[in-house]
Amino acid sequence: MKKITVAIDGFSSTGKSTLAKQLAKELEYVYVDTGAMYRAVAYYAMQNQLIGSDFFDKIALIQALPKIQLEFKFNADLGFGEMYLNDENVEKQIRTIEVSNFVSKVAEISEVRSKLVEQQQEMGKNKAIVMDGRDIGTVVFPDAELKIFMTASAETRAQRRFDELQQKGDDVSYEDVLKNVVERDYIDTHRADSPLVIADDAIEIDNSYLNREEQFAAVLELINDVVKTV
Repeated sequence: MKKITVAIDGFSSTGKSTLAKQLAKELEYVYVDTGAMYRAVAYYAMQNQLIGSDFFDKIALIQALPKIQLEFKFNADLGFGEMYLNDENVEKQIRTIEVSNFVSKVAEISEVRSKLVEQQQEMGKNKAIVMDGRDIGTVVFPDAELKIFMTASAETRAQRRFDELQQKGDDVSYEDVLKNVVERDYIDTHRADSPLVIADDAIEIDNSYLNREEQFAAVLELINDVVKTV
């Protein structure tokens, strides 16, 4: 069967990673969570006192980029690759609300985006890949055979994110999560370098009222249709 590139973009907390993992497992494709890569860089900046609530030393972060080594290592128990930062598993650390508060600011930096996009394109040179993020269909893989753009209301996404963090035991309020979602939406769609936009040939899916199974089935059908035509 012909192998293709599946590019999934969209707003934060729309379930992009969940969908991408499901698809990669079903198709036996490589899965790449580009958001985890940006989160890892943000986490590095936090750990090295380069970013905080009232400061951001962008120059120092840019200078530190050669020291930041990112790698996905497959976890057989989980069924997907976990994010490693300089040989340390940081999968749990990068999923906190604190990292979420800074990741869009870090992702605005052109030098950061350039470094990560280069790595992402290398990962997908042989196709048979499902990659999710903010600029996969527009910048990373503009020639992807299938592009999906996922959206949902800010309130719906905030509730999903809040429930997820609560299940992990994080002490957060719904209001703080909603504020974070709205702020990230604004930064992601207004940054000068590779803003979040829907590609001209992307298929938009509003999953405000779709469950995971319905969403997965709909996109898998799209993939099967595309594979028949390439």
